Amino acid sequence: MANFRPKYVTFDTHGTLINFEMAGAARDLYGHLLDEPRMQEFIDNFQGYRFDEVMQDWKPYAEVVHNALERTCRRNDIAFRAEDAEMIYKRIPSWGPHADVPEGLAKLAREIPLVTITNSMNEQIHSNIAKLGAPFHAVFTAEDAGAYKPHFRAFEYMFDMLGCGPEDVTHVSSSFRHDLMSAYDLGIKNKVWVNRGHEPANPFYEYTEIRDITELPGVFGI
Repeated sequence: MANFRPKYVTFDTHGTLINFEMAGAARDLYGHLLDEPRMQEFIDNFQGYRFDEVMQDWKPYAEVVHNALERTCRRNDIAFRAEDAEMIYKRIPSWGPHADVPEGLAKLAREIPLVTITNSMNEQIHSNIAKLGAPFHAVFTAEDAGAYKPHFRAFEYMFDMLGCGPEDVTHVSSSFRHDLMSAYDLGIKNKVWVNRGHEPANPFYEYTEIRDITELPGVFGI
Protein backbone atom coordinates (compact mmCIF):
# COMPACT_ATOMS: atom_id res chain seq x y z
CA MET A 1 0.00 0.00 0.00
CA ALA A 2 3.07 2.28 0.23
CA ASN A 3 2.48 3.27 -3.42
CA PHE A 4 -1.16 4.24 -2.78
CA ARG A 5 -1.91 7.72 -1.50
CA PRO A 6 -5.63 7.96 -0.76
CA LYS A 7 -7.55 11.21 -0.84
CA TYR A 8 -8.48 10.48 2.78
CA VAL A 9 -7.56 8.05 5.53
CA THR A 10 -10.85 7.21 7.23
CA PHE A 11 -11.10 5.82 10.73
CA ASP A 12 -13.26 4.09 13.22
CA THR A 13 -12.88 6.08 16.44
CA HIS A 14 -13.98 4.22 19.56
CA GLY A 15 -11.85 1.15 20.12
CA THR A 16 -9.46 1.94 17.28
CA LEU A 17 -8.28 5.40 18.32
CA ILE A 18 -10.10 6.03 21.61
CA ASN A 19 -9.66 3.53 24.43
CA PHE A 20 -13.32 2.50 24.64
CA GLU A 21 -13.64 1.67 28.33
CA MET A 22 -17.04 -0.02 28.41
CA ALA A 23 -15.56 -3.05 30.16
CA GLY A 24 -14.08 -0.86 32.88
CA ALA A 25 -17.37 0.94 33.37
CA ALA A 26 -19.17 -2.40 33.73
CA ARG A 27 -16.60 -3.57 36.27
CA ASP A 28 -17.04 -0.40 38.29
CA LEU A 29 -20.78 -1.00 38.48
CA TYR A 30 -20.98 -4.76 38.91
CA GLY A 31 -17.53 -6.04 39.88
CA HIS A 32 -18.56 -6.31 43.52
CA LEU A 33 -21.48 -8.56 42.56
CA LEU A 34 -19.75 -11.00 40.20
CA ASP A 35 -16.69 -13.23 40.39
CA GLU A 36 -14.20 -12.92 37.53
CA PRO A 37 -15.64 -15.60 35.20
CA ARG A 38 -19.15 -14.15 35.57
CA MET A 39 -17.83 -10.59 35.20
CA GLN A 40 -16.14 -11.51 31.92
CA GLU A 41 -19.35 -13.14 30.73
CA PHE A 42 -21.25 -9.95 31.62
CA ILE A 43 -18.75 -7.84 29.64
CA ASP A 44 -19.03 -10.17 26.63
CA ASN A 45 -22.83 -10.07 26.81
CA PHE A 46 -22.82 -6.27 27.07
CA GLN A 47 -20.66 -6.02 23.97
CA GLY A 48 -22.89 -8.41 22.07
CA TYR A 49 -26.09 -6.60 22.98
CA ARG A 50 -24.61 -3.23 22.00
CA PHE A 51 -23.81 -4.69 18.59
CA ASP A 52 -27.34 -6.04 18.28
CA GLU A 53 -28.79 -2.65 19.19
CA VAL A 54 -26.79 -0.80 16.53
CA MET A 55 -27.91 -3.37 13.94
CA GLN A 56 -31.46 -2.08 14.36
CA ASP A 57 -32.86 1.22 13.09
CA TRP A 58 -30.95 4.27 14.31
CA LYS A 59 -31.74 5.58 17.75
CA PRO A 60 -29.75 7.86 20.07
CA TYR A 61 -26.69 6.16 21.52
CA ALA A 62 -27.99 6.72 25.05
CA GLU A 63 -30.79 4.31 24.13
CA VAL A 64 -28.30 1.82 22.68
CA VAL A 65 -26.41 1.78 25.98
CA HIS A 66 -29.61 1.69 28.06
CA ASN A 67 -31.16 -1.18 26.12
CA ALA A 68 -27.95 -3.21 25.92
CA LEU A 69 -27.25 -2.84 29.63
CA GLU A 70 -30.83 -3.70 30.56
CA ARG A 71 -30.70 -6.86 28.41
CA THR A 72 -27.31 -7.81 29.85
CA CYS A 73 -28.51 -7.39 33.42
CA ARG A 74 -31.59 -9.48 32.71
CA ARG A 75 -29.49 -12.26 31.23
CA ASN A 76 -27.15 -12.23 34.23
CA ASP A 77 -29.86 -11.94 36.92
CA ILE A 78 -28.75 -8.51 38.08
CA ALA A 79 -31.09 -5.65 38.91
CA PHE A 80 -31.01 -3.00 36.20
CA ARG A 81 -31.03 0.70 37.08
CA ALA A 82 -31.51 3.34 34.40
CA GLU A 83 -29.08 5.64 36.19
CA ASP A 84 -26.29 3.09 35.65
CA ALA A 85 -26.79 3.23 31.88
CA GLU A 86 -26.86 7.03 32.04
CA MET A 87 -23.60 7.04 33.99
CA ILE A 88 -21.87 4.89 31.35
CA TYR A 89 -23.18 7.08 28.53
CA LYS A 90 -21.97 10.25 30.22
CA ARG A 91 -18.48 8.80 30.70
CA ILE A 92 -17.84 8.36 26.98
CA PRO A 93 -16.70 11.94 26.20
CA SER A 94 -14.05 11.68 28.94
CA TRP A 95 -12.28 8.71 27.34
CA GLY A 96 -8.97 9.44 25.64
CA PRO A 97 -6.75 7.80 23.04
CA HIS A 98 -4.70 4.66 23.23
CA ALA A 99 -1.12 5.65 24.08
CA ASP A 100 0.14 4.92 20.56
CA VAL A 101 -2.36 7.16 18.77
CA PRO A 102 -1.27 10.83 19.02
CA GLU A 103 2.23 10.36 17.59
CA GLY A 104 1.14 8.27 14.61
CA LEU A 105 -1.88 10.41 13.79
CA ALA A 106 0.06 13.67 13.96
CA LYS A 107 2.68 12.32 11.54
CA LEU A 108 0.06 11.02 9.12
CA ALA A 109 -2.04 14.20 9.23
CA ARG A 110 0.85 16.22 7.82
CA GLU A 111 0.57 14.21 4.59
CA ILE A 112 -3.01 12.94 4.17
CA PRO A 113 -6.35 14.36 5.43
CA LEU A 114 -7.90 12.39 8.27
CA VAL A 115 -11.63 11.58 8.48
CA THR A 116 -13.68 9.56 10.94
CA ILE A 117 -17.05 7.88 10.64
CA THR A 118 -17.99 7.02 14.19
CA ASN A 119 -20.85 5.28 16.00
CA SER A 120 -21.30 8.29 18.21
CA MET A 121 -23.45 11.28 18.97
CA ASN A 122 -22.51 14.83 18.02
CA GLU A 123 -22.65 15.93 21.65
CA GLN A 124 -20.02 13.32 22.59
CA ILE A 125 -17.53 12.90 19.79
CA HIS A 126 -15.81 16.29 19.65
CA SER A 127 -14.47 15.85 23.18
CA ASN A 128 -12.94 12.52 22.15
CA ILE A 129 -11.51 13.92 18.90
CA ALA A 130 -9.90 16.85 20.72
CA LYS A 131 -7.86 14.37 22.77
CA LEU A 132 -6.33 12.64 19.71
CA GLY A 133 -3.62 15.21 19.10
CA ALA A 134 -4.10 15.63 15.34
CA PRO A 135 -6.37 17.71 13.09
CA PHE A 136 -9.27 15.95 11.37
CA HIS A 137 -10.54 17.10 8.00
CA ALA A 138 -14.05 15.84 8.83
CA VAL A 139 -15.89 14.07 11.63
CA PHE A 140 -19.07 12.19 10.70
CA THR A 141 -21.29 10.48 13.24
CA ALA A 142 -24.00 7.85 13.19
CA GLU A 143 -26.32 10.65 14.26
CA ASP A 144 -25.43 12.55 11.07
CA ALA A 145 -25.83 9.48 8.90
CA GLY A 146 -28.97 8.14 10.56
CA ALA A 147 -27.28 4.75 10.77
CA TYR A 148 -24.65 2.98 12.82
CA LYS A 149 -21.85 0.94 11.34
CA PRO A 150 -21.81 -1.79 10.09
CA HIS A 151 -24.79 -0.48 8.09
CA PHE A 152 -23.66 0.53 4.63
CA ARG A 153 -25.61 3.78 4.96
CA ALA A 154 -23.08 5.13 7.45
CA PHE A 155 -20.23 4.67 4.98
CA GLU A 156 -22.30 5.91 2.05
CA TYR A 157 -23.12 9.07 3.97
CA MET A 158 -19.39 9.65 4.46
CA PHE A 159 -18.70 9.16 0.74
CA ASP A 160 -21.51 11.54 -0.19
CA MET A 161 -20.25 14.23 2.16
CA LEU A 162 -16.65 13.88 0.97
CA GLY A 163 -17.60 13.67 -2.70
CA CYS A 164 -15.51 10.56 -3.20
CA GLY A 165 -15.90 6.79 -3.54
CA PRO A 166 -14.53 3.60 -2.00
CA GLU A 167 -11.54 3.71 -4.34
CA ASP A 168 -10.41 7.04 -2.88
CA VAL A 169 -9.93 6.06 0.78
CA THR A 170 -8.03 3.78 3.09
CA HIS A 171 -10.22 2.69 6.01
CA VAL A 172 -8.63 1.92 9.38
CA SER A 173 -10.31 -0.04 12.16
CA SER A 174 -9.68 -2.55 14.92
CA SER A 175 -13.05 -4.23 14.24
CA PHE A 176 -14.10 -6.54 11.45
CA ARG A 177 -17.74 -6.71 12.52
CA HIS A 178 -18.26 -2.96 12.78
CA ASP A 179 -16.07 -1.78 9.92
CA LEU A 180 -13.87 -3.98 7.82
CA MET A 181 -16.49 -6.49 6.66
CA SER A 182 -18.71 -3.68 5.41
CA ALA A 183 -15.72 -1.88 3.92
CA TYR A 184 -14.85 -5.04 1.99
CA ASP A 185 -18.41 -5.46 0.71
CA LEU A 186 -18.57 -1.80 -0.31
CA GLY A 187 -15.42 -2.14 -2.40
CA ILE A 188 -12.91 -0.31 -0.21
CA LYS A 189 -9.82 -2.10 -1.47
CA ASN A 190 -7.38 -0.41 0.88
CA LYS A 191 -8.04 -1.38 4.48
CA VAL A 192 -5.91 -1.45 7.61
CA TRP A 193 -6.64 -3.64 10.62
CA VAL A 194 -5.25 -2.39 13.93
CA ASN A 195 -4.77 -5.58 15.90
CA ARG A 196 -5.79 -4.52 19.39
CA GLY A 197 -6.88 -8.04 20.32
CA HIS A 198 -10.59 -7.28 20.02
CA GLU A 199 -11.19 -9.91 17.35
CA PRO A 200 -9.16 -12.68 15.68
CA ALA A 201 -7.47 -12.10 12.35
CA ASN A 202 -9.53 -12.84 9.25
CA PRO A 203 -7.38 -12.59 6.10
CA PHE A 204 -10.39 -13.12 3.83
CA TYR A 205 -11.10 -9.39 4.18
CA GLU A 206 -7.82 -8.35 2.50
CA TYR A 207 -6.22 -5.78 4.79
CA THR A 208 -2.84 -4.61 5.96
CA GLU A 209 -2.29 -5.51 9.62
CA ILE A 210 -0.56 -3.18 12.08
CA ARG A 211 -0.04 -3.49 15.81
CA ASP A 212 -0.81 0.14 16.61
CA ILE A 213 -1.17 3.59 15.07
CA THR A 214 2.57 4.37 15.26
CA GLU A 215 2.93 1.93 12.34
CA LEU A 216 0.22 3.55 10.23
CA PRO A 217 2.32 6.25 8.49
CA GLY A 218 4.68 3.51 7.29
CA VAL A 219 1.78 1.84 5.48
CA PHE A 220 1.86 4.83 3.10
CA GLY A 221 5.63 5.12 2.98
CA ILE A 222 5.64 8.16 5.26
